[in-house]
Amino acid sequence: MVPLPSAAPMRRPLKVGLVLPTAEGMMGGRTPRWTDILAMARLAEAVRFDSVWVADHLLVRFADDEPHGLLECWSLLAGLATATERVALGPLVGCLGWRNPALLAKMADTVDEISGGRLILGLGAGWHRPEFDAFGYAWDHRASRFEEAIQIVHALLRQGHVDFDGTYYAARECELRPRGPRRHGPPIMIGTFGPRMLQVTARYADAWNAEWTNQPEKVLALQGPVDAACVAVGRDPTTLEHTAGIMVDLPGRHDHPAWRWIRDMRAAEAPASGSSEELANLLRGFADVGITHVQVWLAPDTLAGVEAFAPVLEVLEQS
Repeated sequence: MVPLPSAAPMRRPLKVGLVLPTAEGMMGGRTPRWTDILAMARLAEAVRFDSVWVADHLLVRFADDEPHGLLECWSLLAGLATATERVALGPLVGCLGWRNPALLAKMADTVDEISGGRLILGLGAGWHRPEFDAFGYAWDHRASRFEEAIQIVHALLRQGHVDFDGTYYAARECELRPRGPRRHGPPIMIGTFGPRMLQVTARYADAWNAEWTNQPEKVLALQGPVDAACVAVGRDPTTLEHTAGIMVDLPGRHDHPAWRWIRDMRAAEAPASGSSEELANLLRGFADVGITHVQVWLAPDTLAGVEAFAPVLEVLEQS
């Protein structure tokens, strides 16, 4: 198992990451530019977040709303790797079906090199069909494609070589050279809930991610199938780290854009809110159910939002 990068002070019960805004209209109602994203990442590092994360989407398009695009995540991660010094960074989560898996392993090892060993390789199968269709990627058999692709990625990152010939992907006598700063590559985190994908997670991942579940008791209920998947493949469940994405509303959240993707996600389960002490206690609740790292999606997604959340981290360190 490759451990997730550790940046949390000893008194902090879990690591806390910040999801950076990368979509049109997402930064307090306006479209973030690279300079905005860079400023937020540097501020996150300064106020002692443990990690920064970017979404991997290409085009969000629903029938009753205007389409919204996002900046490409791996280009952003390479830039963030050069512009930060301490925080871990990664995609939340990267769609494995959009990039050749052998090339993706090469990209991940290279970004890990640029960052000095701070990448967490978040991966998933994707869920929004319009962007698959718009950019010409196959939508069918996503779980099967993911299962083949992750074998290539895992072998290249862990052993540095692979010889694979599958139904959807092939990598013949492929080698990863030169290697990045970690002998076995960056840790792999998979975000999923499906039974088949959970077994793939149990076989190949270092961490599992439960996205956008704001209540620790709900995460606890989800962990049963994750542990069962580990047992089914002969793995000790305690060797798989558990992480979770949470949504947090702060004062000024009305400035957050209301386009459908965000509106629907935030309506499905009320975002967490409250004082610094209450939010710190909520994070302690996630630690109590075994979560080692949370990714916080703030509203508003602005520099002011990051500054407003900073006292939560200070209170959390008083655990």
